[in-house]
Amino acid sequence: MEILKLNPVLKDYIWGGERLKNDFGFKSNLDKVAEGWMLSCHKDGKNTIDGGEYDGQALDDVIEKIGKEKIVGTRSLEFPYFPVLIKLIDAKDNLSIQVHPDNDYAQRVEGEFGKTEIWYVLDATDDAQLVYGFKDEITSEEFKNAIENNTLMDVLNRVKVKKGDLFFIEAGTVHAIGKGTLIAEIQQNSNSTYRVYDYGRVGADGKPRELHIKKAVDVSVTKPPKYDIKPMGEPEDINGNVATLLTECDLFTVHRYDVSNSITFKTDEKSFNHILVVDGNGKINDKSFKKGDSFFVPANFGEYEISGKCEIIITKI
Repeated sequence: MEILKLNPVLKDYIWGGERLKNDFGFKSNLDKVAEGWMLSCHKDGKNTIDGGEYDGQALDDVIEKIGKEKIVGTRSLEFPYFPVLIKLIDAKDNLSIQVHPDNDYAQRVEGEFGKTEIWYVLDATDDAQLVYGFKDEITSEEFKNAIENNTLMDVLNRVKVKKGDLFFIEAGTVHAIGKGTLIAEIQQNSNSTYRVYDYGRVGADGKPRELHIKKAVDVSVTKPPKYDIKPMGEPEDINGNVATLLTECDLFTVHRYDVSNSITFKTDEKSFNHILVVDGNGKINDKSFKKGDSFFVPANFGEYEISGKCEIIITKI
């Protein structure tokens, strides 16, 4: 089976900017493009195939046609759903303070799975910050009181961010991306989000956006974060190219590669590879690519070569 190039699904949330159009070349009539969903089989946005035998077809339809085990890999059988959702996020303004439920709560209350995710910071302004858990451990009651008394920002852990930072956002972690950050997000295939605080903003209908305080209090882990804000691995030289393990967990494994000549990869029967081009240009075998392109390499494809001068993020399960 061939390598599949994917069309992004674009989202125009109120906090978005223009970088995904201007820097990544995404074509859209939207005034703001907050997110590009680069690998998605979620009901709220599904990638279609760009070119080749399956041109114009939805990725999940192709998977169903060929067979989940064959194209997504044997590890996918551990998941009753397509396992990941990968995004590019341009935060021109602050995102709401929010939290995601774990699998048990989300299945029981929302009818889908929970959401653990990572953020890899592609770029950030000098004053960019984000919210990552709490400064100190507090009780759920103290959390609820802070929301109701409008003192929530006093107890949250605000972190200054820079290019290359890596945040592991486990389900239950209160968090928010701050303005001036450009992020690659790899997450469970879920869109369950509980908004806690939104700076008093109103939506397109002129009304304050809905908060989900009870659910947020139910699922939040009201403690400081337990993970460092850096990649899990150290940079390694591979024939003049640099590989860095961003994260490895039971949900996904993610590497970043700085390619300066060529490097060979391989998929086996266990998992697909997803390739996100976050800078530069080059080729994947005989297919040319540029910044912002997204490719799905099926499980058991075998060897493929990336060449050129580029920065890519490869995700597998």
